[in-house]
Amino acid sequence: MTDEHAKRGIDFDKPNAARVYDYLIGGQLNYAIDRMFAEKILAVRPESRELALLNRRWLRRAVRFGAEQGIRQFLDIGSGMPTVGHVHEVVQAIDPASRVVYVDNEPVAVAHSEIVLKDNDNAVMVQADAEVPADVLEHPTTERLLDFSRPVMVIMAAFIHFVPDSRDPAGLIAAYRDVLAPGSYLALSSGTFEGQGEEVRRAAEMYQKSGTDVVARSKDELRALVGGFEIVPPGIVFTPEWRPDDPAEVGDHPELASQLALVARKN
Repeated sequence: MTDEHAKRGIDFDKPNAARVYDYLIGGQLNYAIDRMFAEKILAVRPESRELALLNRRWLRRAVRFGAEQGIRQFLDIGSGMPTVGHVHEVVQAIDPASRVVYVDNEPVAVAHSEIVLKDNDNAVMVQADAEVPADVLEHPTTERLLDFSRPVMVIMAAFIHFVPDSRDPAGLIAAYRDVLAPGSYLALSSGTFEGQGEEVRRAAEMYQKSGTDVVARSKDELRALVGGFEIVPPGIVFTPEWRPDDPAEVGDHPELASQLALVARKN
């Protein structure tokens, strides 16, 4: 490990979920330990690359929906690596004045996001532990860019399944909800075992053994996490089913996406 890696807190001893995800969607911001683990996952679940891309496509549709509802402020929790079609690109194409705060504690994601965003005054990266909401919400950068007296869309894409019940995911979501103005939205996707085969459970066990908590949740369990929000149509569905741009994109087996998604409104 170089001094720079040590300074940034980059850990080469185990794979990192954000960097594994980056590798699966074709990114370059990952290391050998991440690629080795991702290839093991692909051996168990060869569709994993497409599943990760399905989640990215859902995210883009969800934030575009938020922008179409008039949302101009976005808080992306556990945002991961900067990729083509990231949140700020989608929403600033609709309104260049849209403001985006990305949050992650993965040093590589933070470093590269800072590079990608250096010329964008309305999109920033905050390095913080998203499971400590005060560290995110009271961060000077967050306070400078976002006005919580006005509606905000909070994004938790493929994030909450890394928060086990022992760390109170419902309380975590509620902490963010409580600061939001009426008319705000939550966009959330999560891994699930509903409609899945044994290979999905095996992949989840591999994450657990690598030191990363993964909790797949059912529709009912996700609904219980988002109290205080009103889930908008089409409800809690597999990612390809959430307001597809083309019905043909859903396919005959949307459950193969292995992730459920929802968008909900605070009234």
